[in-house]
Amino acid sequence: MNTITLLGSARGNGYTATLAEALGFKTLNLNDFNIRPYDYRSDGRGDDFLPLVEQLLGYDRILFASPLYWYSMSGQMKLFLDRITDLLDHHKELGRRLRGKQAGVVATGGARVPPPCFEEPFRLTFGYLGMDYQGMVYLDSSQGLDAASLALAARDFHQRQAS
Repeated sequence: MNTITLLGSARGNGYTATLAEALGFKTLNLNDFNIRPYDYRSDGRGDDFLPLVEQLLGYDRILFASPLYWYSMSGQMKLFLDRITDLLDHHKELGRRLRGKQAGVVATGGARVPPPCFEEPFRLTFGYLGMDYQGMVYLDSSQGLDAASLALAARDFHQRQAS
C-alpha cells in the first residue's frame, strides 16, 4: 500500500517523529509548510495547504502523526484539519478525492494510554470525509522510547494492516 505520514509536532525530531520513522513510510513535516489558519472569507489559496493536499492525494493511505498535547492533537495538526474546511467549501472536487483513502493515527504521549477524546476528532473527521479509518498506533513516551518498543509498535502496526 502506498502510504505517507503527515507529522504535526512542535519537534520535528521528537518522539512522534521517531515512532513515525519506525513505521517506515515517507514523512512530511507540517513545520516545513506555510499553512495559514482557516479563514471564512478566503478560498484557501495563497499558502501551502492546497499543494500539500494534492501531494497527499497521490497516496492510498495517509497516517496523521501527532503527539498528545493537553488531551488533544498538536496545534500544527489541528490547523491542518481545520483547513480541510476549504476542501468542503471551495475545493469540493479536491476534497471528494479523499473519499475511500485509508487513514490512521500515529501518536505518542506522556500517558500509559491516550484518553478517548484524543482519537475521536480524527475518527470523526475521517468518517465525515468518507475515509477508511484504520486505527491508531500509540506509545507512552513518558520514560522515552527504546528500540524494542518502537520495533514492537511497528510490527504490530504492519500485522494489523495485513489482516
